[in-house]
Amino acid sequence: MYEAIQVLHSYWAYLVLLVLIIATVNAIIKTVGDKEYAANDFRKSLFTLIVSHIQLLIGLVLYFVSPRLELWSELGGQVMSNSIARLYLVEHPLVNIIAVALITIGYSKHKKKLTSNAKLKTIAIFYTIALVLFLSRIPWSTWLG
Repeated sequence: MYEAIQVLHSYWAYLVLLVLIIATVNAIIKTVGDKEYAANDFRKSLFTLIVSHIQLLIGLVLYFVSPRLELWSELGGQVMSNSIARLYLVEHPLVNIIAVALITIGYSKHKKKLTSNAKLKTIAIFYTIALVLFLSRIPWSTWLG
């Protein structure tokens, strides 16, 4: 079961990154170009919200079925001194939960804005920060290898 969820989590991450990059770049380009907010922009930001929340749920299930979880009892307070254990047990989950929260906040805030520029700027800011956070905590050595 763990392996299947891990594969799903890894492949779904590609989808999350793809739609997040599309929504972010779209919002930045339209903000800088002073373009109008359209229904398609709403769909892009909503789809990003949905796939990131699904990834969060998959990740939480993976976290609790992972054999790495036993490292908490084996290493105790030493988890923080072991870079691999710290990445998988603390940094990756915490930073990505924060990133999903930022996507959620950005999406919610943008809906309350009244002008196109304000809507797009809100999406651009929150989604860009979330993208940077996601990219910073991907375990690249195992993900691409």
